Amino acid sequence: MAPIAVPELKTQLRQLIACPSVSATDPALDMGNRPVVEKLADWLDTLGFTVELMPLPDSTNKANLIATLGAHEGAEGGLILSGHTDTVPFDDGRWHSDPFSLQERDNRLYGLGTSDMKSFFPLAIEAARSFIDKPLRQPLTILATADEETSMTGARELVKAGRPQGRYAVIGEPTGLRPVRMHKGVMMEAVRITGQSGHSSNPSLGANALEAMHLVIGELLRLRGEWQEKYNNPGFVVPVPTLNLGCIHGGDNPNRICGHAELQFDVRPLPGMSLQELRRELNTRLQACIDNSRIHLDMVSLFPGTEPFEQDPNSELVKVAEKLTGYSAQSVAFGTEAPYLKSMNIDTIVLGAGDIDQAHQPDEYLELDRIEPMVKILRNLIGRFCL
Repeated sequence: MAPIAVPELKTQLRQLIACPSVSATDPALDMGNRPVVEKLADWLDTLGFTVELMPLPDSTNKANLIATLGAHEGAEGGLILSGHTDTVPFDDGRWHSDPFSLQERDNRLYGLGTSDMKSFFPLAIEAARSFIDKPLRQPLTILATADEETSMTGARELVKAGRPQGRYAVIGEPTGLRPVRMHKGVMMEAVRITGQSGHSSNPSLGANALEAMHLVIGELLRLRGEWQEKYNNPGFVVPVPTLNLGCIHGGDNPNRICGHAELQFDVRPLPGMSLQELRRELNTRLQACIDNSRIHLDMVSLFPGTEPFEQDPNSELVKVAEKLTGYSAQSVAFGTEAPYLKSMNIDTIVLGAGDIDQAHQPDEYLELDRIEPMVKILRNLIGRFCL
C-alpha cells in the first residue's frame, strides 16, 4: 500500500478541526482523541518519523502520540514540540460558523481548536519538513497528548512512563508568539461537611452543617490572606496566590436543620508553592476550626491538580526563544502541561501562535499572519537544538 500524501498546512488544520475531540468532566460531552492522533501518526509516519501511540489506561478512544525523527529518542539532547489534541466543549448556537469546519475570513482561520491548540501540529509539521532529509544530531520529537483540558491524564501517564526523553521542549499553547517561562498551578478542592438534620424549631436536635461551613469559609479567607502576605511574585499580573470560593450546596428545606453541605473552591499557587503542602495545611486548619463532635469534615481533591511551573530564565532554551521572538520570557495566568515535562528534567517553555483571549469561546480563530512567523521560529529552534 502506498504511503499517504501529507497535505499542505491549511488542509492539515482543516482535517484536524473536522475531528471532534472534546474533553469534558461531563461524560455526556466527553469524547476521545484517537481520530486526531491517528491522523497525525499517518502524516508523521509518511515523513519518516518513528511513531508510537500510547493508549490511556481504562480508555479505548484516548491516546498520546510520540513521534521521533532522527537520532533515537533519549539521545543526549533533542527538542520536543508538544501540544494537546483535545478541545473544550463549545457553545452551540453562538458560533457564526460550524465549529468543526475550518473557515477563512477576515484574515483569520475560524474553528474549534484553531488557537487552543490544534493549529500547533500543522505548524510543527511544516517546520519539520525542512529537516526530513537532513542528518539530525539530536532527535526531534512531536508529542500530542490527550485530556489536557480536564484531568491532564495524558501528561500524567507520560511522566509515569518517563516518556518522551529530550533536553528541551516547546509547548505550543496560545501565547501570541511570546515565550512563557512560568505560570501558576491549580488545585480544585471540596469541603464536605456532614452534620445532623432535625426540626428547625429546636437547634439541639441536630448539628447544622451550614453553620459549620460558615466557620470553614472564614478560615479559608484567613488562610488566603496569610498566603498572600507570605508569597508574592511580581512577574505575574496577579502577583499573589489566589483562592476562589466557587460554589456551595447544602440542605434541602428552610425548616430542617441542614445535615450536609459542600463547598468547592480553587487555589492557584505561585511557583515555589507545593500542592501537597497546601493540601496538608488546608486540612489541618479546617479540621481545627470545627469543635462539634457531631460535625464531620472531609477534604476531597476534585482532580490531582497541576503544580506551578517555572523555567530558569538563564536556560539556553529561554535565551534562544527570546532572541528569536524579540520578547523577554513572561508569565501567564493559565496552566499547561509544562510542569509535567519539567518534572522529567526537560527544559521547557510555552510558545504558540494563537491568543489565549480566543480560547474557550465562540468563533475561536487564529490570525493568518501568525503562521509564517511561528513556522520560522520552530525551524530555527529545530536547527539550533537538533542539527
